[in-house]
Amino acid sequence: MIKKIYFQSIFFNFFFVKEVFAAESGGMPQLNPEFWISQIFWLTLTFGILYVVLSKLILPKISANLELRKSQIQENIEAAEKQRENSDSKLKEYDEVILKSKLEATNIFRDAREKVLKDINSKKEILDKQIDEEIKKAEQEIYELKKNAPEKINRIAIETSSELIKKLIGADVNSSSISAIVDDLSKKNGEKYYDN
Repeated sequence: MIKKIYFQSIFFNFFFVKEVFAAESGGMPQLNPEFWISQIFWLTLTFGILYVVLSKLILPKISANLELRKSQIQENIEAAEKQRENSDSKLKEYDEVILKSKLEATNIFRDAREKVLKDINSKKEILDKQIDEEIKKAEQEIYELKKNAPEKINRIAIETSSELIKKLIGADVNSSSISAIVDDLSKKNGEKYYDN
């Protein structure tokens, strides 16, 4: 294997040197072996400086920026996760408060409704009793008026009749005969009204 690589390198170098000399004769000074040492020096120096600048100055800043960005992203993710957990817990508390408030409002409304209905029923009972009492009083008064009305009417009729007869005749008439006539008429008329 090593022999194979060695022969390939010799073969390659032979053609490369041949091409280099051909290039030198054609006007390409960078391929002239005379300038190779200085080219290798400046190439090594340039790439060495570039390596040092990249490895010591630029790449550490880039990696520091990447680490900083990574840590900031991680902190933002953690803060967002905490905020999400806090918002979830607040949302649960809010739902619990709303549920409790609804239950309390329902209980208050039910209690107030029951109290109002009790008040209305008690006031209605009191009012019904008062109305019944007033109706009984009115019925009693009507009964008393019905009972006493014929006597009052007869007395008024007797007084009015005696005064009319006195004015017409000019003499006093026996009040007992007038009262008998009025009683007889009132009984006949009373029977008509009571029959109806």
